[in-house]
Amino acid sequence: MNTSVVIVGGGPVGLMTACELGLAGVRTTVLEQAERRPEQSRAWGLHPRTVETLDRRGLLDGILHERALWPKLPLAGLWPLLDLQAMDSDHPYLVNVPQTRIEDMLEERARALGVTVLRGHEVHALAQDDDGVTVTASGPSGEVRLRAAYAVGCDGGRSVVRRLAGIDFAGTPATVASLLCDCTVVDMGTERRGMTRTERGTVNINLRPTGSARIVTTEFGAAHEDRDAPVGFDEFRAAVRRILGRDVDIAEPTWLARFGDSTRQADRYREGRVLLAGDAAHIHFPYGGLGLNLGLQDAVNLGWKLAGTVRGWAPDDLLDTYQRERFGVAQWVLDYSRAQLALLRPGRDVSALRSLLAGVLEGPEANKYLAELVTGTSIRYSLEADGTDAPEVVGTLLGDLTVKDGAGETTLTQALHPGKGVLLDLTPTANATRLAQPWAERVRTLSGAGAEASGAEVLLVRPDGYVAWAGSAAQAVGAGEASLRHALRRWFGG
Repeated sequence: MNTSVVIVGGGPVGLMTACELGLAGVRTTVLEQAERRPEQSRAWGLHPRTVETLDRRGLLDGILHERALWPKLPLAGLWPLLDLQAMDSDHPYLVNVPQTRIEDMLEERARALGVTVLRGHEVHALAQDDDGVTVTASGPSGEVRLRAAYAVGCDGGRSVVRRLAGIDFAGTPATVASLLCDCTVVDMGTERRGMTRTERGTVNINLRPTGSARIVTTEFGAAHEDRDAPVGFDEFRAAVRRILGRDVDIAEPTWLARFGDSTRQADRYREGRVLLAGDAAHIHFPYGGLGLNLGLQDAVNLGWKLAGTVRGWAPDDLLDTYQRERFGVAQWVLDYSRAQLALLRPGRDVSALRSLLAGVLEGPEANKYLAELVTGTSIRYSLEADGTDAPEVVGTLLGDLTVKDGAGETTLTQALHPGKGVLLDLTPTANATRLAQPWAERVRTLSGAGAEASGAEVLLVRPDGYVAWAGSAAQAVGAGEASLRHALRRWFGG
């Protein structure tokens, strides 16, 4: 084997997956077609669940700052906005940071962990057998052929890996024509921030912390004839004029692009030794930064499971839980994307529906419910909870809390930085921690007398921060301790 895992695609999802593998000591090579990272950022904004996830790997330094934190999130341009501060989250805000900054941070971390990143390498062949995968790419120095145990396609909506693996990408073609322009609004005081909806389409103006603006137009009824055709500044201004019935005084365009609402999902995320993550597994209309957040959470769910499989300690079906857990999440996001776009379409019926939903959003409980759905903080994986007396906690992401280990006081978030599991015993005697001794290399044991964690006294937390087992101390060390041992074997091997 030249490497243990080949990742095709060096965007945020590929790099995040590489970081997870590198953290576990897995030899990883990233093949990226582009010779250098784009200066333009396709996505902006990290949702609370993604911020929580990055925090559990110590990846927030340099990202969080006062100007970047937004306490509200729009839903189809409706008012009131979704109030993120009302959610139960360690980070109840949107972090307004460009995708390029995320990629810079992740590539620096990946290289520090020993990951090899090869730019300017275009994959054109992939073959797998019972023992591994062979990936062939063309690079600056000629053809490169890598042999690995597994390959992961993180190469976007037009994924070469997905095509070569024979995985179907069913869904619906584009029906709208959207244009994007990063530019300067000469007099922002005369313009409305956010979404403006007319009978001809929508114009969305968002200011960035840098002072520049991103303006997106959407016209309904027909998709772009050629999505890859370059966009001229005059073409963009004409689209704004058609929708608003007037000009917007804009200047200094730095990036123009076109896109649509094609919505598709791979019928499976794994084919033998080939896996998919991010846009290679699902695409949708991009309003709200859904794709970046969905993909980064794919990467963290997949990374530790693939690492355990490569290193040989994972149970036989651990890798298959990646699709079981993430497929349904993506289905919901795709449906939400469709619903959001439907609420933007012209027509009196849609206007009436928008008015009705705006009234619903004024209710604090309904607003919180939708905010948790949209940002992923309500995710609860359907994990086995038999034998626990706190089943409602199992499958949820455990919030941060202060705990102790042999070296003194720490937090759960800090304890998860190395990418290992954690067994929390929150009782004064901490007797349950002895059960995890056979798994000491993969599970860290912590105590926290007096702490509270969703009503459970003992909790087994997976490397991605989700609770795999939760119960009382009596259950963990008494007649029911077989249930906790079963969970340790289920997620961390025999």
